[in-house]
Amino acid sequence: MNAPTPNAMDSVKIGIVSVSDRASSGVYVDKGLPALQDWLTRALKNPIEFEPRLIADEQISISQTLIELVDSGCALVLTTGGTGPAKRDVTPEATLAVAHKEMPGFGEQMRQISLKFVPTAILSRQVAVIREQTLIINLPGQPKSIQETLEGLRGENGESLMAGIFAAVPYCIDLIGGPYLETRDEVCKAFRPKSALRPTPLT
Repeated sequence: MNAPTPNAMDSVKIGIVSVSDRASSGVYVDKGLPALQDWLTRALKNPIEFEPRLIADEQISISQTLIELVDSGCALVLTTGGTGPAKRDVTPEATLAVAHKEMPGFGEQMRQISLKFVPTAILSRQVAVIREQTLIINLPGQPKSIQETLEGLRGENGESLMAGIFAAVPYCIDLIGGPYLETRDEVCKAFRPKSALRPTPLT
């Protein structure tokens, strides 16, 4: 067996979870999972193994799915849907139920980004948590909002107006013992202190 290439880029397993009663029952086609997979594929240079799940708005089922994905070795789990104030919106509760640590800054920044577009962004209840060595983040339900919150906002000339939450994700995963994630700067430039930077990996 060949030895690993020095500085080879880490592979990463990512769980993507779409929470929707209607999509999971076939009433309409789910758009959350394709949006998450497309954005992550464009944003990350690392080889990615996706673990997709399409489930109903059931708190116990959501919690069990998150635990399963953490136990399967996912370094990152992103959910979409079920974060509003409606009776069936229980994704935040299910996420907090499996948390070892809360990471409130992610939810705060997502709401700040969404407030640039709609005043009802204050109704969103997205949370982020750490379980074991996995970062779990609740995202909005709409593909456009998923991209905006992950990537941030840009001006007409492409300049960054507001950082998206994903800029902080790679360093967070470093700190909890996960793989070293490399982003494509044209999509989302990850921030790390100079002391945390590695030499450019070989692709």
